[in-house]
Amino acid sequence: MLGLRAREHRALLVAHPAGELYRRAREGPDLVPLAPRTEVDLSAAWKLSRIIRQWNPTVVHAHDPHAVAMAGLALSFGAPTPTPRLVASRRVDFHLQTHSFSRWKYRQVDLFIAASRAIRDILVDDGIPATQITVVHDGIDVDKISRLPTIEIRAEFWLPHGVPLLANVGALVAHKGQKHLVEAMRHVLQDVPDVHTVVFGEGELRPALEKQIRERRLEKRVLLAGFREDVLSLVKSADLFVMSSVTEGLGSTVLDAMAMGLAVVGTNAGGISEAVVHGETGLLVSPGDPEALAEAIVSLLKAPDVRRRMGEAGRTRVLEHFGVGRLVEGTLAAYTAVTKRAGVA
Repeated sequence: MLGLRAREHRALLVAHPAGELYRRAREGPDLVPLAPRTEVDLSAAWKLSRIIRQWNPTVVHAHDPHAVAMAGLALSFGAPTPTPRLVASRRVDFHLQTHSFSRWKYRQVDLFIAASRAIRDILVDDGIPATQITVVHDGIDVDKISRLPTIEIRAEFWLPHGVPLLANVGALVAHKGQKHLVEAMRHVLQDVPDVHTVVFGEGELRPALEKQIRERRLEKRVLLAGFREDVLSLVKSADLFVMSSVTEGLGSTVLDAMAMGLAVVGTNAGGISEAVVHGETGLLVSPGDPEALAEAIVSLLKAPDVRRRMGEAGRTRVLEHFGVGRLVEGTLAAYTAVTKRAGVA
């Protein structure tokens, strides 16, 4: 949104008033609350259709599946002439649902923006024409991350000074694979006995992970730190970033870690391998393999020079390929292409 405005494009943000996005967005006439109760909330869709008619945009960009439903319904209630093009972002490497409403709403989409080539391939498998998909990798503000203060993670959580420290960031849900990271720690400790891991995030699997940590007697070595708004400042003081996902669209937290100059140990799930170059900016292993994950972690913990070189290469890669400017320009190019194709530019 900020990038579009900086390029003198009018951009209206419609977001749920109880959501984190709305809270963080700057107040003003171009921030509009909308609170659908369900995916098929006809009243909310009607309100959105009125907003669209009032603002008369060229493009309506939906950023998650519920937003696609709301936008599709809103445009079906009536829209300005020419009708705005519906663009849908896809950032997860899950297949599209196949029930009748899902098929209807995705038929309304004029263009999909996939966050990785892996997601594009899944959309093609789901029957979306390749000509209707463009890949625009997520982008991050590297300068902003560089300016963030570093918070010493060991002091923050009363961990021993100077111990090797692994960081993981992600919702505590099955596809993030933290259970494999916990299991890997049993093997890592055999070679690096003073290592600690801090996992940032909340989710439905917290009780299961807490039980697993207790059963493996890892209470003093694996910390579930919960959600922290200052997570990036904390991760800056880690020695290594670990991404244990079983599936992953691209992995924005990996990009954040690389922007900090951290080497990454991750899986080759989804689009992670489009961010992390194996052997250059980190090491990749097969998803769901704790022993392989542990081996990669140990190899980099024992090679600080290699780890530092990979971290520097990772930061360079993010600057060259995943900066926020590339995200904005890629998105604008997608808008231009879909409107020209429809003859509404």
